Amino acid sequence: MGAVALTDVVDKLKLKNLTPDINIENIKITQPDINRPALQLAGFVEHFEVTRVQVIGFVEYTYMNSLSEERKVEIYSQLIEKQIPCFVFCRDLEPDPLFIKYSEQNCVPIFTTAKSTSSFMAEIIRWLNVKLAPCISIHGVLVDCFGEGVLIIGESGIGKSEAALELIRRGHRLVTDDVVEIRKVSDDTLVGSAPGITKHFIELRGIGIVDVKRLFGASSVKDTQNIDLVIRLEDWNKDKDYDRLGLEEEYTEYLGNKIVCHTIPIRPGRNLAVICESAAVNHRQKKMGYNAAKELYNRVQSSLTQKREE
Repeated sequence: MGAVALTDVVDKLKLKNLTPDINIENIKITQPDINRPALQLAGFVEHFEVTRVQVIGFVEYTYMNSLSEERKVEIYSQLIEKQIPCFVFCRDLEPDPLFIKYSEQNCVPIFTTAKSTSSFMAEIIRWLNVKLAPCISIHGVLVDCFGEGVLIIGESGIGKSEAALELIRRGHRLVTDDVVEIRKVSDDTLVGSAPGITKHFIELRGIGIVDVKRLFGASSVKDTQNIDLVIRLEDWNKDKDYDRLGLEEEYTEYLGNKIVCHTIPIRPGRNLAVICESAAVNHRQKKMGYNAAKELYNRVQSSLTQKREE
């Protein structure tokens, strides 16, 4: 299971630390979900997910302030356990001294944020879902082409990086070359990114390493991109039948998610960048409800029907 350092969460979400004496360097978050301790504040601690970030909103805060000192001692001793990664108080609310005392005794850090409870929950869940998503690394190139994430795969030396370079020259954006880290952020979405060490670099055989960001500017690169389309490059095989209509979609699968895949045969003189652009725009049209292959099929059927009637 993946993990995110609590220090990264604090930096990303700009949280204010109310317990600076607690060392948070070694605290890890392993769950993308969060918990608002409502029933737990009432004394019901069964099925309490102590490994989640605990978020305190205005309702929980008001209830805590309504408790007597004796009840607070009873509830706080049950609620605050050593396994809890942290508490976050929203709307700049600050806990009472007794809550801070129990937290420091159990080494559970407390943070505050000015954000409303709902917006903070949405932001931290979205960010943790990406950071803790299942991840694989594959050999390929990922480019943002007309807003579509195009993943180009194929054997080494077949021309993936050269196609990506031409796409960049035509105004599209590079996400990663050679190694693509794919994360499953939902059952419908795969997000690709570059390993930190090769970010913004392209390897061109005969030339070497090229820094795309410095060569073509900041507008030519992108950190992450949803993967919408896969283009598989392969050497031309005259004995193989290639799809010439596109009535039936082919798919490839990563982390259990299916992505539309086009197999493109490579021959001298074929402009791979134009083919990738056309595939991206065509895929975008299909998502918008227009399918050129089906339109041609309907025209042929209509023509045949008219001839029969004549």
